[in-house]
Amino acid sequence: MAEITAALVKDLREKSGVGMMDCKKALQETGGDMDAAMDWLRTKGLAKAAKKADRAAAEGLVAAKVSDDGRTGVAIELNAETDFVSKNATFQNAAREIATVALGVDGDVDALNAAKTAKGETVGDMVTGLIATIGENMRVRRSARLSVPQGAVAVYIHNKEADDVGKMGVLVALEGAGDTSVLRDVGKRIALHVAGTPTPPLALAVDELDPAVVAKEREIQVSMAMESGKPKEIAEKMVEGRIRKWMEEVVLLKQPFVMNPDQTIEQLVAETAKELGSPVTVKGFVRFALGEGVEKKSDDFAAEVASMTGKA
Repeated sequence: MAEITAALVKDLREKSGVGMMDCKKALQETGGDMDAAMDWLRTKGLAKAAKKADRAAAEGLVAAKVSDDGRTGVAIELNAETDFVSKNATFQNAAREIATVALGVDGDVDALNAAKTAKGETVGDMVTGLIATIGENMRVRRSARLSVPQGAVAVYIHNKEADDVGKMGVLVALEGAGDTSVLRDVGKRIALHVAGTPTPPLALAVDELDPAVVAKEREIQVSMAMESGKPKEIAEKMVEGRIRKWMEEVVLLKQPFVMNPDQTIEQLVAETAKELGSPVTVKGFVRFALGEGVEKKSDDFAAEVASMTGKA
């Protein structure tokens, strides 16, 4: 069994938003396994799985850009050590330049780092030079690219620091033969939804959900039902409705549109197709929230956690 250290309890608190005594109990019950402890907290109704990603953080910027023809869009995340750097004009320009280069790359980070900028240097070399200039460790953490043969790719930057850069970038690709200005506008509204909805979508459609994520959610829901005193076989039958409801909550096309909760995203797209007189399809979306899934060192609550874990 892993030692339940102050740092371990603090990490679980930051990921779950749950009190430290409950975090300590969860870790004790699961032998110090962080993922299992998160599931234990959810089973007890103390935490939501989404908080694991929402509480993670890193610094830097997300940059997003659309090609001149409007049919290709990219998003990249450029990380740094401190938030101060995100306000640096040199760093902002670098993020924008990397996004421009990414328009010609398939979304692979290694390929992006090896691609050349307008100045003839690789993105990797440019970042290395940036490290030397600014004095902080940096990296291109991830990139994504969406493209449609006809239609539009819309982009939305949330919490903007400057043009094309901010704390979150969203891309939405709509394929259709109709008026591209209409498609671009609807795509922008869907991108706003993706950025602002309380439950960030995990997939475009139900059949695109990760089977492992679905299995884990089912396991958690069964455990929660059993916690209420139901036998396992009855609990397993009870959760089917809950799983369907959960799928509707985390699938983009099934979500209520934040600007009109009486209408789903799927219905908004159908309405647009009717307006244009031709089929419209959401081909994909990308949501990059800065630092999502990255651990951030923090000394918050360290003394309090240490006292509760007996490590003071």
